Amino acid sequence: MELINWKLDKIENIHFEEFFNLIDRNKERLKNTFPVTLSHCLNLEATMDFLKFNAVKENNKENYFFYIKNVETNVLIGYLGIKSIDDKVSKCELFYFIDKDFEGKGIISKAVSDVVDLCFNELKMNKIFICTSKINFGSQQIALKNKFILEGTLRQEFKNGEGVLEDINYYGLLKSDYER
Repeated sequence: MELINWKLDKIENIHFEEFFNLIDRNKERLKNTFPVTLSHCLNLEATMDFLKFNAVKENNKENYFFYIKNVETNVLIGYLGIKSIDDKVSKCELFYFIDKDFEGKGIISKAVSDVVDLCFNELKMNKIFICTSKINFGSQQIALKNKFILEGTLRQEFKNGEGVLEDINYYGLLKSDYER
């Protein structure tokens, strides 16, 4: 496996054009799994507005966003974040994707591991969950590699980019399981 030197970057260090390019390179594979992001990044102006909106959400501690950059090329190769934060029960949801040319290299699994650590140790979450399409085997493997447990299938829970309601797998990780 080719070793890629990468780093997680924050939203203030990301230029909207590089984010647009990441989405555009991967739009075919994102249309069913990231339809909202894709719909907000159809052109450069819309992408800039989307990132500004995300910056506001992060400043308000509603969501957190992380960007994976290839250190050698300084090219943006992945996107992940924390959403659906529920402080009443101390839980949140993770979402992620990696550029098609960097799949299978362990980058997103390690980035998810780093964000899981942040969720439990800095944000003081008790539970983190990941929802994946039943046919997104790569995402399921990332959840399992990071010790998430399949808790069940939510029927017709997600509307994909074609407007079809899909079942999704719900994976959860408790802080008590993480600390073992």
